[in-house]
Amino acid sequence: MLKNFQEHINLKLDFLKESKLLIAISGGIDSVVLTHLCAKTNFNISLAHCNFNLRGKESDADEDFILKLAENLNLEVFIQNFSTEDYANEKKLSIQMAARELRYHWFVELAEQLNFDYILTAHHADDNLETFLINLTRGTGLDGLTGIPEINDKIVRPLLKFSREHIEAYAKDNNLNWREDSSNASTKYVRNKLRHEVIPNLKEINSQLLQSFNNTLQHLKDVNEIVEDRIEAVSDDVVKHISKSEIHYNIAEIQKLNNPKAYLYELLKDYNFNEWDDVLNLLKAQSGKFITSDSHRLLKDREKLILSKKHSDNYNVISISEVSQHIEIPIGRLNLELVKQIEETGISSIYVDKDLLKFPLYVRQWEKGDYFYPFGMHGKKKLSKYFKDEKLSLLEKENTWLLCSENDIVWIINKRLDNRFKITEATEKIVKITLQ
Repeated sequence: MLKNFQEHINLKLDFLKESKLLIAISGGIDSVVLTHLCAKTNFNISLAHCNFNLRGKESDADEDFILKLAENLNLEVFIQNFSTEDYANEKKLSIQMAARELRYHWFVELAEQLNFDYILTAHHADDNLETFLINLTRGTGLDGLTGIPEINDKIVRPLLKFSREHIEAYAKDNNLNWREDSSNASTKYVRNKLRHEVIPNLKEINSQLLQSFNNTLQHLKDVNEIVEDRIEAVSDDVVKHISKSEIHYNIAEIQKLNNPKAYLYELLKDYNFNEWDDVLNLLKAQSGKFITSDSHRLLKDREKLILSKKHSDNYNVISISEVSQHIEIPIGRLNLELVKQIEETGISSIYVDKDLLKFPLYVRQWEKGDYFYPFGMHGKKKLSKYFKDEKLSLLEKENTWLLCSENDIVWIINKRLDNRFKITEATEKIVKITLQ
């Protein structure tokens, strides 16, 4: 098996030979082995090391070790120091998750700035098994049981098929030096507890555990591909509308499926929903009912479900101080300009009498009790009644913004002009307002 390390690099990852590679190196045995393998193959590599400042002098010693290794191998090296605990507290993350976010964000940023083709990490077969067991104990879908991908966009894991045991044997056989992370011995972390207490017992039951595990992973990946093909076929009937802001799912088509809950999970699993019974119950709920995840909202609107990003509860009023101004608002770009005559009009552009406007104008969301005088009609109308007549969904109402002059609505943006600001024969100055 040891001789297959170099073979694996030479054959399976032959496409990397002409690439500029960044190796994520911790100083541990796996990343040191990966570095030596790539250096021996004369790959174009540089090193990137994160000092998370979690283990005091030990963290600094890891950094010194990486610098010396890079010097001995004549490699370019990048070092980044992080205040990991502060970041974890700020983002309300565990130390492990905070470190993961920090390092991957930095690796990707470094790769983009310096044109690295791929980022290599030293994950191996035992890491893959640990990740599988963590996902299994926490509860996961099929995606969480298919393991760590060997290639994921720019992230490549050349050692993923090899066990920790074989990596250690290779390092000793080639007299390589590495650093031991003392925190790896602590069983207070879930991964370490599995590594030291659970997996050794499983290997006693089955000495070929990793081989059996890899076979199971391959079967699960095959099944996952079948599921993905089926979801893609079903989506042609179920998904009725996709835009930047929302996706519409046809409820009647979902209810025709043998297991609607399973299909809903596959359709919505990337949007952070957890309560799948609640998702299923939306199919028969009253129109206007919705559920939310950390990032999205799923709304029942008549015969469809509408998926959209969750809005912040805090919206600022946007002020417009003068004509000839371009203002970015949440639904687009608002342009104001003086023109000499009216050209083609539509829902995305209006013409108003400048002398009737009182600056600064401002843009805000609609509120209960708002009313306006619809263009082309006599008398006023509450916005709530207007929305009902126009059959706007809850989501469409929330995405409705108003252009106002003092306390008066000038325009329900992208929908209806207020009659009080229309152009007349007496108008001397015409303002064209457009949403792009």
